[in-house]
Amino acid sequence: MFPKNSSLLKSTALIGSDWRAAQDGATISVHNPSTCEHLGDVPKMGAIEAKEAVDAASAALPAWRKQTAKARSAILYKWYQLLLTNSEELAKIMTAEQGKPLAEARGEVAYGASFLQWFAEEAKRGGGEIIPAVKDNTQVRVTREAAGVAAMITPWNFPIAMITRKLGPALACGCTAVIKPANLTPLSALAVIELGKQAGVPDGVINIITGDSNAIGNVWCADDRVRVLSFTGSTEVGAKLAALCAPTVKKLALELGGNAPFIVFEDADLALAAKQAILSKFRNAGQTCVCANRFYVQSSVYDEFLSLFKNEIAALQVGDGFAEGTTIGPLINQAAVEKAAAHVADARAKGATVLFGGERLEGHFFQPTLLADMQEDMLPSCEETFAPIAPVYRFDSEYEAIARANATPFGLAAYFCSRDLGRVMRVSAALEAGIIGVNEGIISTEVAPFGGVKQSGLGREGAQQGMDEYSEIKYTLIGYAGSA
Repeated sequence: MFPKNSSLLKSTALIGSDWRAAQDGATISVHNPSTCEHLGDVPKMGAIEAKEAVDAASAALPAWRKQTAKARSAILYKWYQLLLTNSEELAKIMTAEQGKPLAEARGEVAYGASFLQWFAEEAKRGGGEIIPAVKDNTQVRVTREAAGVAAMITPWNFPIAMITRKLGPALACGCTAVIKPANLTPLSALAVIELGKQAGVPDGVINIITGDSNAIGNVWCADDRVRVLSFTGSTEVGAKLAALCAPTVKKLALELGGNAPFIVFEDADLALAAKQAILSKFRNAGQTCVCANRFYVQSSVYDEFLSLFKNEIAALQVGDGFAEGTTIGPLINQAAVEKAAAHVADARAKGATVLFGGERLEGHFFQPTLLADMQEDMLPSCEETFAPIAPVYRFDSEYEAIARANATPFGLAAYFCSRDLGRVMRVSAALEAGIIGVNEGIISTEVAPFGGVKQSGLGREGAQQGMDEYSEIKYTLIGYAGSA
């Protein structure tokens, strides 16, 4: 259960060397979405503290940037080890404030830790290159340098992994950071930063504040000392932040909304496809940016796949994240429940068939739901549902499936199932998405670049490419003095 007396639980925010409250003493309450239990309070900070956080990060930047890559790597690796050592405590804090089943929370802690391990290694590999010169007695050098202070705004659905996926490469490059976690799930983020301090991250290198999102974001977007803004969240908010950053021309790393298609072709292993569909759609109760949002199934196997998929959905168990056997936790709040209900109601009113579920439950819970006979004018077709609802559409040809899958302004993830190698190559090339899963429903890993195209964002997180967002490329042409 929730570790109420954990030393990792923080009720203050970190600026420089000090864990502190808001200047005016204001707080934000944190609640368990399963039980509505009050878990604690965190500071409700604003513009004043946002500037102070940048002051601290800016002051710490020169020394941290001058640290050797090996020294930064050692701190990140120790931090990684501390996350693993404290994984059970972190998982329980996350389940309490976010709601996901404890097994999933444990998985997220391991996933979040993997970014610290990966970028501890990448810190020592972030070198430059010597390019063959075009003139005699010259050398062309290309080097990578820390971009500067990085501002990070993270979401509630993965409160640990989204912080480490940003902080890992930023610190590896030599950047310092100011962080604003989601107000719905701040306790996990604060606990991770406490472990970072224990790992030896110097004062001011990481600063984390909770509070007024607009006030804090406005300060960081306007401050010229902040050279990178990394945001994970909705496309609407991401576009506003990009506009606010335009006057100071910051580097932007935006991981935004999705509307992922999941295509099942007639040559697919249907039993495997149904199991992978479950993993993609229902993880974290459907509250992931890369989860399948629209299922397109070829007509010749439509009924058979629906039967298999329905059986898999029926085996899911809704409940408190701490309860044994729970596979579907609560939605994050009442607004999420209302949106889920509205999507089902709209689809049903326009002719969809509810094959399983479709109803809200007591509190913030919603039944895992299977909708058949879907049409493109229904809400789940054009909006990110963010709930345990699987709408299934029928298609006839490969061309039709690709066209319908791409008919969205979003392009974060896409999935399809096929055993035809030629089709795998054709469809992978044709889908407009930054991440493709072929016969696989779980695609996230620290070793591969994560990010989208179109209105799903800018830049990539994780992998070698994750270092790009926090570094600047410098070219130096050196003319040799004198002659041999």
